[in-house]
Amino acid sequence: MKKILVILLITSLSYAQNANRKYLSHAWKNNILTVKTSDGNYLIQPFSNKIIETSFIPKGEIYNLNSHAIIKIPEKINVKFSKSKTSLDLSTTRIKVKINFAPFKIVYLDKNGKEFLSEKNRYTKKDSTEVLDFNISSDEVLYGGGARALGMNRRGNRLQLYNRASYGYETHAELMNFCIPMVLSSKIYAVHFDNSAIGYLDLDSKKDNTLAYETISGRKTYQVIVGDSWNDLISNYTDLTGKQPLPARWTLGNFSSRFGYHSQEEVEKTIKKFEADKIPVDAIILDLYWFGKEMKGTMGNLDWNKDTFPNPDKMITDLSAKGIKTVLITEPFVLTTSSKWKEAMDKKILATDKSGNPFTYDFYFGNTGIVDIFKSEGKTWFWNIYKNLINQGVGGLWGDLGEPEVFPSQALTAGGKADEVHNIYGHNWAKLIAEGYKNDFPNQRPFILMRAGYSGSQRFGMIPWSGDVSRSWGGLQSQMEISLQMGMQGMGYMHSDLGGFAGDYFDNELYLRWLQYGVFNPIFRPHAHEDVAAEPVYKDIVTKTKAKKLVELRYQMLPYNYTLAFENNQYGTPLMRPLFFEEPYNNKLQTVCETYLWGNDFLVTPITKAGVTSTSIYFPKNNNWFDFYSNAKYLAGTSSNIEVTADHIPVFVRGGAFIPMIKTIQNTSKYSLENFDLHYYFDQNIEKSTGKIYNDDGLTPNNFENGSYEILHFKSINKDQFLTLKLTTEMGKNYQISNKNVTLLIHNIKAKRIFVDGNEILYKTFNEPIEISVKWEKGTEVEIKIQL
Repeated sequence: MKKILVILLITSLSYAQNANRKYLSHAWKNNILTVKTSDGNYLIQPFSNKIIETSFIPKGEIYNLNSHAIIKIPEKINVKFSKSKTSLDLSTTRIKVKINFAPFKIVYLDKNGKEFLSEKNRYTKKDSTEVLDFNISSDEVLYGGGARALGMNRRGNRLQLYNRASYGYETHAELMNFCIPMVLSSKIYAVHFDNSAIGYLDLDSKKDNTLAYETISGRKTYQVIVGDSWNDLISNYTDLTGKQPLPARWTLGNFSSRFGYHSQEEVEKTIKKFEADKIPVDAIILDLYWFGKEMKGTMGNLDWNKDTFPNPDKMITDLSAKGIKTVLITEPFVLTTSSKWKEAMDKKILATDKSGNPFTYDFYFGNTGIVDIFKSEGKTWFWNIYKNLINQGVGGLWGDLGEPEVFPSQALTAGGKADEVHNIYGHNWAKLIAEGYKNDFPNQRPFILMRAGYSGSQRFGMIPWSGDVSRSWGGLQSQMEISLQMGMQGMGYMHSDLGGFAGDYFDNELYLRWLQYGVFNPIFRPHAHEDVAAEPVYKDIVTKTKAKKLVELRYQMLPYNYTLAFENNQYGTPLMRPLFFEEPYNNKLQTVCETYLWGNDFLVTPITKAGVTSTSIYFPKNNNWFDFYSNAKYLAGTSSNIEVTADHIPVFVRGGAFIPMIKTIQNTSKYSLENFDLHYYFDQNIEKSTGKIYNDDGLTPNNFENGSYEILHFKSINKDQFLTLKLTTEMGKNYQISNKNVTLLIHNIKAKRIFVDGNEILYKTFNEPIEISVKWEKGTEVEIKIQL
């Protein structure tokens, strides 16, 4: 069956949409269908063969063209349009829209003519809200609505659309920092409501097979998206809302982070400990103490406190010389007690009250105003602060409290009232930074760590995290769901504070289990209150030794992980993927998040409870799977009870997979593919398989588009008692490739004879894994043949 994504609201089968709405006339021009009815007009426009947008403009309103989510320009495609006595029909090769005249009803059908969505009731305007609703079938599992901790199936919930932090959450959080007005169905379609104002997304909370979108104001626009698979569906959605730029390679390394480092001396001491312990690290993140000694009263200073950081230029330069990036926290609040309050007032860069004065209010950190990032003066002021810091050598920016954490409804911005722009504040904050980098630092890839955003925030390079999670087993248990769900909604780098943030709960088992999960997670960033150290260098010797091995494994996997990042950049494919991506019609997998796929080739089961000694794991049916640590084989489509050890979580590799790895490095400034290991997991059942490594300088934007890259391709052919492996290179026109020394390790195989480029290698015995040294001259193809 077809996979389908609908970017607004889903409705299904049996209800007439609106008995009172009357069809009056229509016009078909430039691939846009305008349907005039008794209470307003519809605009229906295909964006591609797999995306159709529908807007309703109530009588008396003017159509609002401004979308904060959508960037795709409608493609020029062949669209069939026809009229009969009873309906209008508009069809691409993949979606058909039927508008029945009496009773008036809009129905969406797949390429086989099967209905998958229809509007239910008429557009309804209540006292303070506007509602669009749809019919859904009774057997659909529903995903989406942003970041929540509700279980994978979010059906039955009425989700508030109002970005808000959930401090210290564990296994349940109905409202969090990312409220994305998007619904995806287990029937592989989704609906995204293209409107930024606050409201609700009702996923059949009344148990009457209804999906409803409710908002205080704004556009009544939605896009329907279809695809041939889950990956295709998400690729189409990210075509519509924007692909994530490829982050700098150091983003995939280890971060030293806590709340927080109080001084320059403490920063330098911490990095020296990483060096002394030979634990890899790529960046250190400074929380709010960089601009003030105290937690309260200083927010908005946005400049170094020279008492505690007397020479930040030297500190940053020295760290950079070691390959360490400095990342600084910033917030959009300017306290009335901060050093920049008078400047902010004088330059009129703050949100205002109805009289035009700065809107001030109290929250945890003090009495404050908030930067109006929708106003050109506010954007310029904020960016100039960032620009000075980047010129100083700051390597990354952390935008915190960007929901915004407190944003009273009475505040006014250049973009609208607070409630109209609340959910897109973090989105536009990231946009401000991304555009600033593009204009002033075009040769740097931004690092933008933020905890709030909106549909399409990924296109600004936002690296989202899951907020102030409890430092507890319950906090860990919700993280897979959050990352998987957000990856399906375009935000492929959703991750957590490894080890947990909130609370002083001290448990080394929990800490290590969270780090073990972090190895197979988009971002490896331990972070916590300073009461319980997050950095491995401050742990006891036993815990430190175990944590060090996990950090080392993270670095060894850089070639694989950077290639995942490239695939996300090109196709929107999440780095973490639910099992139902592999088996979309296996109903038992539709709510599973305890086991997931890391990229295409790793199957991962985090351990999220104390004292676990065994766990049951299902192995997807398309391949056999091999234990990453022991090479034990598990058959496709079976479940097994797996023994759990303290040193690692259960991880398995797909049969036929190529896994590239490097030796441990201190940080990514030492990264090179001149020497690397290539693991191949032989499976007799696999006739052909492929793999690749994407490589560039890891720093410059748009290397792939500009031809400054190489892709190393690997192919296996298992035929006639011979396994043939081929290594080839794809080179961009502006990339200088080098010779490579490849150590090929072939697992789970017994060989009689081995040939490299026709020359036989003579070994007395071939122990598993078979290890073959290959000198790969630049621009050549290498062929390895193994007689089985």
